[in-house]
Amino acid sequence: MSRAQALFKPIPEQPPEMEGNPSTPAKVELGKMLYFEPRLSKSHAISCNTCHLVGLGGVDMLETSIGHRWQLGGRNSPTVLNAVFNTAQFWDGRAADLAEQAGGPLINPVEMATTHEHAVEMIEGIPGYQPAFEEAFPEAENAINIDNIQDVIALFEATLITPNAPFDQYLKGDANALSDQQKAGLDLFVNKGCAACHSGINLGGDQYQPFGVVEKPGADFLPPEDKGRFAVTESASDEYVYKVPSLRNIALTPPYFHTGKAWDLKQAVAVMGTAQLGAELNDEEVESITAFLHSLTGEQPRVEYPILPPSNADTPRPELGIDQ
Repeated sequence: MSRAQALFKPIPEQPPEMEGNPSTPAKVELGKMLYFEPRLSKSHAISCNTCHLVGLGGVDMLETSIGHRWQLGGRNSPTVLNAVFNTAQFWDGRAADLAEQAGGPLINPVEMATTHEHAVEMIEGIPGYQPAFEEAFPEAENAINIDNIQDVIALFEATLITPNAPFDQYLKGDANALSDQQKAGLDLFVNKGCAACHSGINLGGDQYQPFGVVEKPGADFLPPEDKGRFAVTESASDEYVYKVPSLRNIALTPPYFHTGKAWDLKQAVAVMGTAQLGAELNDEEVESITAFLHSLTGEQPRVEYPILPPSNADTPRPELGIDQ
């Protein structure tokens, strides 16, 4: 337990403060509305929640998400739950924080396929949003702008944390919170080297590592055309390097890896053993580590679905045609 307490930290009961983005109830409520707002997309059919379902572990349980005009995204959608504790966002870390991440899918032609300018125009065209923005930003002369849209979505996302997992209770001193098999799995997780990358509050999310440190996995798991963080840094040393994913609630969020090609958590554990550690884990070891990973499932956030303001005759229309 003492060794685990030195390597890991429990999820707190309350979301952390976000530097430069102070939270208020009005901002969080507005952020929740916008998180579930499909009219921020070009088709008026895709919201943040489409790919990061709050009631489904913060993911969509697809290998890659379905976006504008049924296009498939290039990578598996990471969970939004506890994402506030990650050092950066996206598999390649191209967004520094949740606010920057919130603006990315809006302008991705494969995802929501709009522009920041049109997103602002859209919200301005829905009369019910004006008073909500004025309440959230009472000092602002023009409250509806892309920075405020991104900031309030981030503040809502920061509330999507999952405290009180059995492992959190163990870290707080309850030796009975884990089963004997889970304790054996924790021992293997630490001693085999998993904790070298999957540590801290999120058991991951705070560093970048190549996928295939010891042995490169097959092309299904590591397609050669996706070079990971290299696309951000253009540094040869970042080829096939990705942000280490959080393992919080991992039992709820198949499929696994940036490709979404592993649907079985036991398979993912075995692949990571060979690819990252050079260890051929036997069946008992895989079972024990997997049992430990199940102890990372925390209390899921309960979110009341917001009532969104209606469109009117002046609200911009969705664009659905194949020529769009």
